Amino acid sequence: MATFVLVHGAWHGGWCWDRVAPRLRDAGHEVHAPTLTGLSERAHLLSPLVGLETHVEDVVRLIDVLGLTDVVLVGHSYAGQVVTAVADRRPGAIARRVYLDAFVGADGEAARDLLPETVEHHWAESAAGQGFGWLVPVRKLSVLGVTEQADLDWLSPKLTPHPWKTYTDPLRLTGAVDDVPAAFVECVSWMRVFAAQADRARARQWPVHELETGHEAMVTAPAELAAVLVDIASEGI
Repeated sequence: MATFVLVHGAWHGGWCWDRVAPRLRDAGHEVHAPTLTGLSERAHLLSPLVGLETHVEDVVRLIDVLGLTDVVLVGHSYAGQVVTAVADRRPGAIARRVYLDAFVGADGEAARDLLPETVEHHWAESAAGQGFGWLVPVRKLSVLGVTEQADLDWLSPKLTPHPWKTYTDPLRLTGAVDDVPAAFVECVSWMRVFAAQADRARARQWPVHELETGHEAMVTAPAELAAVLVDIASEGI
């Protein structure tokens, strides 16, 4: 069976996979869901120095220290950048990479470069103002497709501002990542900020799976998401 490493996106923590991880374990898989430096329960480590490299190192060290192999590396949203960089550095440990409504970046591209222009402008403006020049404030969850009160009550107290440097740091790749098979999972029942990223995946001839849910699929459609991930792990992509 596979070893899943589930990497959360902006503002979240590893706990956001709590509705998905048990389903993957019930299917016989090993699951790790780290919280990236400076976020959620690790917010006390947040500083203007926390950037993309910090988060890449978080995941690389997890893989190295635990000796993980045959990893299905899943990145949600911002964490597509992390997945790409980690797979480039540890291609032998990664069986496949999965982009869940996530950035599909190339060498030299920063996450902010991959956002739609209006969204990028809003984020940069928020970081410059409310975020004191280095933080992205938490967005309204309704914009991301989360509307159920129980989901809002679960998420809201745990979310924390995200370091803007992770969005301005460019990917630095050797090309080794290209040898790691990839798949994309697009969440299609919201404003579809990542539609262009799904198109990139199609252009690279990756399988693209669609989920009828909002951006926070691990919250709003955990059973459906887990089923797709199990299929990717067990049947190949």
